[in-house]
Amino acid sequence: MKTVIVGANHAGIAAANTLLDNYKDQQVVMIDSNTNLSYLGCGTALWVGRQIDSYENLFYTNKEAFEAKGARISLETSVTSIDFANHVVHCQKADGTCFDETYDKLVLATGSLPISPKLPGCDLEGISFLKLFQQGQEVDRWMSRDDVRSVAVIGAGYIGVEIAEAAKRRGKEVRLFDIAPTSLASYYDPSFTAVMDKNLADHGIECHFGERVVAYHGENGRVSAIEAEKGTYPADLVINAIGFIPNNELGRDHLELFSNGAYHVDRRQRTSDPDVYAIGDCATVWSNALNAETYIALATNAVRSGIVAGHNIGGTRLDSIGVQGSNGISIFGYNMVSTGLSVAAATRAGLDVCHADYEDLQRPGFMRENASVKIRIVYERESRRVVGAQMASTEDISMGIHMFSLAIEEGVTIDKLKLLDIFFLPHFNQPYNYITMCALGAE
Repeated sequence: MKTVIVGANHAGIAAANTLLDNYKDQQVVMIDSNTNLSYLGCGTALWVGRQIDSYENLFYTNKEAFEAKGARISLETSVTSIDFANHVVHCQKADGTCFDETYDKLVLATGSLPISPKLPGCDLEGISFLKLFQQGQEVDRWMSRDDVRSVAVIGAGYIGVEIAEAAKRRGKEVRLFDIAPTSLASYYDPSFTAVMDKNLADHGIECHFGERVVAYHGENGRVSAIEAEKGTYPADLVINAIGFIPNNELGRDHLELFSNGAYHVDRRQRTSDPDVYAIGDCATVWSNALNAETYIALATNAVRSGIVAGHNIGGTRLDSIGVQGSNGISIFGYNMVSTGLSVAAATRAGLDVCHADYEDLQRPGFMRENASVKIRIVYERESRRVVGAQMASTEDISMGIHMFSLAIEEGVTIDKLKLLDIFFLPHFNQPYNYITMCALGAE
């Protein structure tokens, strides 16, 4: 059995490892247009902001590791087209050499592409994106220049907020733009984002929310300012972090697509072509909060989808258990984590939800080290099942969100959490735990 995997980042790597480690009858071929694989892009801002020493450890595997397992891997190789009828992948190397790969099963792990609005001036030098390792290198080089004093970040999602922090840590004047009224609006409700917005402002980041960027301006071919709806602002470097779209170029004319262009897959990662699987950011996922197919581009989802596809190709049936979209962020020491749906997201999806809020100290008041914790639990009004949770604190409260992720996956109701057996020790928490108290406050 020969499996060709197009794309060798998180999803493709997970699929390849699953096949190579568990199914010895598998011949695995990996193809990727990049010069490297396994780059942890979530660490780019830490590296650019000099919160870690270097980028080397942001790569967790390499070409040689897969060749040692028996895979054949071609980097700096583009797939020009796919003959789905005859099971042939047409490839071209960086030097122009062309070759074909036949397949029994094909895995599309082509990921996503950054949204790139064609605004006036978009071809100016000094306008960067942030996804690939090479783009991180480019941003880092710009940050190191003395003549780059003002940085504009467009998009206040996770990547935008993180790189804005990084730029500020590098001593730059930073402006952060988004058409949404707050930062992180896709993940958190306003009572949470308001605290993050203040955190950003308190650390010197100039926030321009509810303000669309309409053009780039330049001098001598290089960006010098951005024009937004409420004014024009200096910018020696612009970083676009608006979001991503599925990279469906190779299969969009052959495979069934989701509303946003992602490949529609079943719970075994199979596309509408029974010999083609799609994994990672180019494919849909099943949301346990929505009880429906959706699109959530996260590295953790990519890895799980690769494992599922690998086992099914290898001959072991494995259905995806679905996802919650669990995520987290830490900016200037303020930590926020969420899973499932916010109230706003649930309402947009047509769910009738309620929510319970609570805020308290992490530990009893007599403890020297302490901090406030905010929590919100979102649940369906009629069924009372938990569909989302948000938590925030300067404390590391991140592990708590995993419990809520499991609760959503298992359809747990808000009432089940009211008397949940949660241990107490002053070093860790309060006798009246904020999770319990929040659940007790539900309608």
